[in-house]
Amino acid sequence: MAETKREIERKYESDDSALPDLTGVAGVAAVLDKGVAELDATYYDTADERLAAASLTLRRRTGGSDAGWHLKFPVAPGVRDEIRAPLSDTVPRSLAGLVRSRVRGAELVPVVRLRSARDVRDLVDGEGRLLAEVSLDAVRADRLTGRGGSARWTEIEVELADGGDPAFLDTVEEQLRTAGVRPSASASKLARALEETRPKKERRAARAGKTTKAEKTTKTGKTAKAGKTAKAGKAAAAVPAGRAVPAVPAVPAVREPSAVEPLTAGDHVLMYLRAQRDALVELDPAVRRDLPDAVHRMRVATRRARSAFRSFAKVLDRSVTDPIGEELKWLAGELGVDRDQEVLTERLTAALEKLPRPLVTGPVRNRLRTWSRARGGGSRRRLLAVLDGSRYLALLDTLDRLVDDPPLLEAAAGKPSKVIAKAVRKDFGQVAALVEEALGRPPGTERDVALHEARKKAKRTRYSAEAAAPALGEPAVDLVRMMKSLQSLLGDHQDSVMTREALCDLAAQAHAAGESAFTYGLLYGREERRAELAEAALPEAWATVSGAMEV
Repeated sequence: MAETKREIERKYESDDSALPDLTGVAGVAAVLDKGVAELDATYYDTADERLAAASLTLRRRTGGSDAGWHLKFPVAPGVRDEIRAPLSDTVPRSLAGLVRSRVRGAELVPVVRLRSARDVRDLVDGEGRLLAEVSLDAVRADRLTGRGGSARWTEIEVELADGGDPAFLDTVEEQLRTAGVRPSASASKLARALEETRPKKERRAARAGKTTKAEKTTKTGKTAKAGKTAKAGKAAAAVPAGRAVPAVPAVPAVREPSAVEPLTAGDHVLMYLRAQRDALVELDPAVRRDLPDAVHRMRVATRRARSAFRSFAKVLDRSVTDPIGEELKWLAGELGVDRDQEVLTERLTAALEKLPRPLVTGPVRNRLRTWSRARGGGSRRRLLAVLDGSRYLALLDTLDRLVDDPPLLEAAAGKPSKVIAKAVRKDFGQVAALVEEALGRPPGTERDVALHEARKKAKRTRYSAEAAAPALGEPAVDLVRMMKSLQSLLGDHQDSVMTREALCDLAAQAHAAGESAFTYGLLYGREERRAELAEAALPEAWATVSGAMEV
């Protein structure tokens, strides 16, 4: 059984071969010598180092107190989630699954062996509680593939105790810097080992600014590190281990246009699609780990990509993108098998909790639980099977090919201010037509359907405006905000429609079982009122949106 540990540490280099004296660190009552541990770790990756490119490490280690398999996911600078599995001869299935979105069909092979003599000191407070572990590691690295060589170095590592205050690491660092110790230039031992044992030809190419084979690989969804701060690291450290979902932006940072190579409409659309491809890859392990909101966010990424195909049909050839859109629709459906039911159950449960006890007649809570389980069409086992299946992995490969060799049409070379703006205006026009149609209908089923269609189009317009934001600036950002607000209002209305349908189903089941249906009717009336309030708020909300667009 795999377990997750939040690892908060910092690495340092020194010209000295010994640990500095740390007895003067504020809060440290004693420095305990824990002896020297001999560690032997073999790191696994694909031949083109896809895991390393994404700052992931997978190793099998013997020696020390935590022998076994370790898979590390970056959370923030100096913060990683380490997922552990018992020692075995082959990569555990539980860990192999967590890197499958990057590895795909490639084989995981040993790439580097690190042997370390670790001289350990524990920093403890006046009550003997561990504050941090400081180690001096004498490392030997041997590349296990190609014509790589060996390397040796010494480094200092300071790891915060479980539940410790990350600010304590700042205090330790002050003492280390005073002693002439400097932060390591490498993010990890593996990163340094890969660099220093790389064949000389590749290292010379890297120094000359050329791209290596591994760096050319785009399917890894490489995580950018620029712009991360210590503040972000401290915030991430406050999140319990195994609960942090990767922060995947909807739109990547825009590349500054140059006089020589201005960004085209196609460039902007592809930037947005790459962000969604990367989101799928990044969120895959979070979904497998059942982290909060991961399924929802992965589903949103599929919708954003599919929406972009439709909105920017003048940029990308739909004969190519339509089949991919269908596959994205399939994946969104699989991700939503249990999600929609969970959301509906949560809404009903919350509404039930707000009722005074005398108004809850009959076994309503038991009926709700039974109904929810019966309607749950899927399970985590089913979802994991989908993520391990050939259809899903083929979709990821197809998305890679799409963004690497896009089916661009003539309009893709056009100016973003014209091509992309025209697509966004078209999307907004469709929303406007549907909202006006809905407002012109009397309350009832036909209006409900029209409002639902308007909601879907508002969502598409929001996504196309997101893609347009780097090119069009503030007007697109404002449209995103307005469409999000409109989508929320229309979403509340649609949720009420779905909840009332569920209450009718529950009431029918209760009546057939000889139970009182009073509570379901009461909740139905409240949901009906919520829908009425949403419909009443729509004209003013729409007037604000349409008025802003006219300006």
